[in-house]
Amino acid sequence: MAIYVKSGGTWREISSSAGGQVYVRDATSFTNKTITNAYIKDGSTWRTVFTLFETPTSYTTASDGSAFAVPSNANAIHVKQAVGGGGGATTGAGYDKAGGESPGAPGASGGYISDRVYTVTGGETLTPSVGSAGTAGNTTPYNDSGTAGGNTVLTGSSTGSLFSLTGGGGASNSGGGVKGPLMTGTGGTAGVATQGTSLSSGTTVDGIDITGFTAGPVSTFNSYGNGTAGTWNGNCGGDQCTAYGSDGGTSYGTAIAGGAGDGGSASTAGTQGSGGGAGAHRATGSPHPITGTVGSNGGAGEMVYRFIRIA
Repeated sequence: MAIYVKSGGTWREISSSAGGQVYVRDATSFTNKTITNAYIKDGSTWRTVFTLFETPTSYTTASDGSAFAVPSNANAIHVKQAVGGGGGATTGAGYDKAGGESPGAPGASGGYISDRVYTVTGGETLTPSVGSAGTAGNTTPYNDSGTAGGNTVLTGSSTGSLFSLTGGGGASNSGGGVKGPLMTGTGGTAGVATQGTSLSSGTTVDGIDITGFTAGPVSTFNSYGNGTAGTWNGNCGGDQCTAYGSDGGTSYGTAIAGGAGDGGSASTAGTQGSGGGAGAHRATGSPHPITGTVGSNGGAGEMVYRFIRIA
């Protein structure tokens, strides 16, 4: 409901969404006091006519490096979800009668937060870094490396660093050769969450208990955690055996699946900061193929938020 004041002979709307505020004179201290909520009595019912800041029902997705301002009447940011980028996977490998075959190794997922609320200052500038997806190796099968996902970070011009989420590590292959020995695959290392200081309780000026914020992937208020490491399946035994790739590390705990490893069909990329799925070696025949199927990229990081005002 809109609220109006008469300025001269003109009625003017006070809009909280445009930064408008309502004050009352405190006769004791002769200072102006900001009003967070104003009501009128309509018959026997009190009705809200002004709220300093109304909690939006929609969210905004941050873009890497694109700074944004905190609305003047907001004093907190609800980060629905944020995660570092997922790491890339590696390709599988075959050999010339070395007694086995090798799958690739999967990427890891990034550190994450879900439904956390941070104090900010109205009017300050927040600058996000949103982690890129790690890329799959897929160069040479025996010595192959995926890249790590990028870091997801939010920093305020007044409040400083709010949180930092490192990307998941890329996988690697090492130590193999055409006639042996068999290579060793290593899954990517888990990204780390430096979650910062958040609010554990509170109510917005429009009456919402923040502990009920559970819209993020984890579905639990005030959640955070490190990523999930990639796990290599290991070599199979015997010439022309089948060595399937494993899935990438899951993201947001176990809420978001990692990219699928090659288990008979091509691997897939991670999503929402999860790790890329590993390649395999599943071809037979003569001449025996040396390079197996390719691994996949990790999932890009993300940051999704809205501003609120805590009473």
